[in-house]
Amino acid sequence: MPFSSKTDRTSPAETITRAIIERLEAGTRPWVRPWSGAAVSRPLRSCGTPYRGINVLWLWMAAEAGGFSSPFWLTYHQAQLQGGQVRKGERGTIAVFYKSYSKTVEDRETGEAHDEARRVLKSFVVFNASQVDGLPARYAPPTAQPLPVDERDTRLDAFFAAIPARLRHGGCEAYYSPSTDHITMLEIAAFRGRDHYRATLSHELAHWTGHTSRLARSLDGRFGSDAYAMEELIAELAAAMIGSEVGLPTEHLDNHASYLASWLRVLKADSRAILSAAAKAEEASALILRLGSRETVQPDEQREPDILEAA
Repeated sequence: MPFSSKTDRTSPAETITRAIIERLEAGTRPWVRPWSGAAVSRPLRSCGTPYRGINVLWLWMAAEAGGFSSPFWLTYHQAQLQGGQVRKGERGTIAVFYKSYSKTVEDRETGEAHDEARRVLKSFVVFNASQVDGLPARYAPPTAQPLPVDERDTRLDAFFAAIPARLRHGGCEAYYSPSTDHITMLEIAAFRGRDHYRATLSHELAHWTGHTSRLARSLDGRFGSDAYAMEELIAELAAAMIGSEVGLPTEHLDNHASYLASWLRVLKADSRAILSAAAKAEEASALILRLGSRETVQPDEQREPDILEAA
């Protein structure tokens, strides 16, 4: 059971990567979520702040495996502080964060000692609110009613219209061109519905964030290369994160099934690759959500530890 709090010699990165590889080998991408306008779909800390990076994907997987419907995740101590008690026999899962420290090292050439900044990936155990009795009502699964179709469409159209990406419509495929910094989309009528169009646009906007004038990711990988596979993985994860915030399903991503072999190759070669991809997807989704006036994470110096970026 990959979501157990039981510890062994496997590192957090290896534990997470191994579970994701198992899903991919079974033909399932754990970031594909059938959102339908729920009030909040990201995993939330005890205080209500959304988790970020790899914790988003990992806790989605844990919730699905456990059949949990609440978005809240708490440590054992946090549950007690809220007047709750983890039920006997319940097993927690890990969440991860980077701990920074300095180490004194000696320069091999000069022999002089200096402090070197380092980071190590750490984990802590959390429980879903569905595993805890006696919590306040705010930890219950959300029951928000979906917006009327017209109102929802108006909001989503306004969200995407606020993002200053150059769009062209036509042709038979959707793609982002780094050389001209524009996105080409098929006409809306070519999609299964408006949500399919928007979710595909989210994927291409994620690529758009990688331009040198924005987040400056490497976008020159050739099809089939590890660099290309990583960028596609970043875009998929970012589209899923955006979808979780604005209520867009991501089942459309099945048209990228041909990338599974490339992702498996990358993940098997580097246990931290998925952490890096998730961190960059977090940056991409945060930029898009901010431009669309849907800021996901507010500045908060007191927030609980969380993975912000990969080593």
